[in-house]
Amino acid sequence: MARRYDPERRERIIEAAIRIVGERGIAGLSHRSVAAEADVPLGSTTYHFASLDELLVAALRRCNDNFAQTVRESAYFADPAAGLADELTRLLGEWFAGGRGPMELEYELYLAAFRRPALRAVAAEWADGLGELVARRTDPATARALVALLDGISLQVLLTGGDFDAAYTREMLARIVDGGGTRDTGPPAV
Repeated sequence: MARRYDPERRERIIEAAIRIVGERGIAGLSHRSVAAEADVPLGSTTYHFASLDELLVAALRRCNDNFAQTVRESAYFADPAAGLADELTRLLGEWFAGGRGPMELEYELYLAAFRRPALRAVAAEWADGLGELVARRTDPATARALVALLDGISLQVLLTGGDFDAAYTREMLARIVDGGGTRDTGPPAV
């Protein structure tokens, strides 16, 4: 029997892994579940990805690439005259408007790096990539702080099931962009 040429198979396997993690979580991911979802022989998954960690790296990289493309194509970093805190708040609001599912998937893959060292470098790519885009509008240290705040707000909203609070987000981002804000320095001197 001749081997069937299927140049899209690897891509279908990655997309199937992303769907499975999105629906069932990482615990639901196996070579067998991915093969069934992608409608490929089980041997194809192990041929392209010797371990589940390799498959998770590919899935996380795909999510990172999709996110980076979305950010690059958005107008949020194009206008240097627009307020950075306003633009980042709009961007985060847009992510939440797209639904929690995609964000939960990305964060599940991102946070899996705690237990899966193979994912750590790829997880860091997300923060580094966004930091580089933000640094075009500010300095690198401030960009890192802004990305950390965006991450923290996103995780809090996702974990608590709360609503995205644009006014709060904008205020906190502005404090970082503007170099601080009102600081509690203790009781006034007498």
